[in-house]
Amino acid sequence: MSTQTLTGLALAVIGLVSAALVSAAGEFKVGVGKVVITPTQDMWLAGYAARSKPSEGKLHDLYAKALAIEDETGARTVLVTSDLIGVPAALVNEVARRAREKFELPRERLMVTVSHTHSGPVLQDRLQHMYGLDETQTRLLVEYSKTLPTLFLQAIEGALKDLQPGRVEWGVGRAGFAVNRRQYTLGGVINASNPIGPVDHDVPVLKVSRPDGSIKAVVHGYACHNTTLNLQKFSGDYAGFAQAYLEAKLPGATALFVCGCGGDANPLPRGTVELAQKYGAELAEAVLAVVKQPLTELMGPIRVAFKEVSLGLSPPPTRTEVEKQLLDLNIYIQRRAKVLLKTLDEKGELPTTYPYPVQVWQFADGMQMIALGGEVVVDYSLRLKYELGRERTWVIGYANDVCAYIPSLRVLREGGYEGAESMIYYGHHGPWAPTIEENILRTVHELAGPAKK
Repeated sequence: MSTQTLTGLALAVIGLVSAALVSAAGEFKVGVGKVVITPTQDMWLAGYAARSKPSEGKLHDLYAKALAIEDETGARTVLVTSDLIGVPAALVNEVARRAREKFELPRERLMVTVSHTHSGPVLQDRLQHMYGLDETQTRLLVEYSKTLPTLFLQAIEGALKDLQPGRVEWGVGRAGFAVNRRQYTLGGVINASNPIGPVDHDVPVLKVSRPDGSIKAVVHGYACHNTTLNLQKFSGDYAGFAQAYLEAKLPGATALFVCGCGGDANPLPRGTVELAQKYGAELAEAVLAVVKQPLTELMGPIRVAFKEVSLGLSPPPTRTEVEKQLLDLNIYIQRRAKVLLKTLDEKGELPTTYPYPVQVWQFADGMQMIALGGEVVVDYSLRLKYELGRERTWVIGYANDVCAYIPSLRVLREGGYEGAESMIYYGHHGPWAPTIEENILRTVHELAGPAKK
């Protein structure tokens, strides 16, 4: 064989190898996991402090679901969604610790979110003291909360074992039932309909397809409280109905819901199962409309970043001032005072800062998912999509630690429930410092990098 022939063969082999490498670039393996997390017995429902008795059965099951994506570098990134009111940092940290030990999953590659349903169980978190529960109900919430890390790990393990080649695409739809709930009156801001207040009606969607084109998963979001219902039955509220609707319409697919920056938005009107079903169907139809369209294919590798930023709180009260709150006519201020006094007894002082989680996942094509802790108001979503590009930015709330409402500077100054009053129920001694929005947004931009035009 001549030297020229050998050279030609070598070049051909190099060309084939190069072509294979190019075709592999950006390809994903994707897996899903799904675990029932409905309590096995009736217990107190979270979200509404005025409830007076435990749950009485269920409308449908609650779930923890996981989506795992492995990029061409072998790095695995996992999203966990759940039909719960919130997750405390302690629970998420335990899940992250065990996921690192068992699956070698780095902390920054795990995102834990909740739907914020008000028809799920009370957890062992910052809200538990507002309910005034007896010993039996307190024991039940502690026992249930201890089961969640294992259940979440089961969902994660199921997703990792299910990893298969898949295509991930992205698009945005619309649903119109979220209404701003900060109504301005001469007496201040109240919790009622504000039809001209800011809202985010976007429905961001990740479509995950198998090699044969069938849909394996749809991750979708919406910036609105899951507060359609105030019944005594477990359910995922409108988000639970939306997921069930999608899984019925897309056989073989898993639907995962993440809540956006809906801290100051409610589904209105509300109050009936029929309305929850209606809003769930509206959200699901918005998702179905998106997945039928040509979408933007996402590419790897996935760049990830996670940081806890120290958010300032208002100056704390003295012990004498807290003791006076024990005599307040507001029972919730009394209950908070007991929590604050316990902190003073154990630590000698009240905290002046709080460690707040910010997380960013970026695909190679520029699309990014920004996850913020707490009950984030809509201003954050609208501003970040303006600054970073709506066509490439998905802002998620209620992620990694549901520690309090997260007001913008505007909402903080206006006061009302989201700006100040809710801190009573979350057990904080007072409102956030005025630097809250600046500190969060600076951290997001630090992790996300400069905007891509």
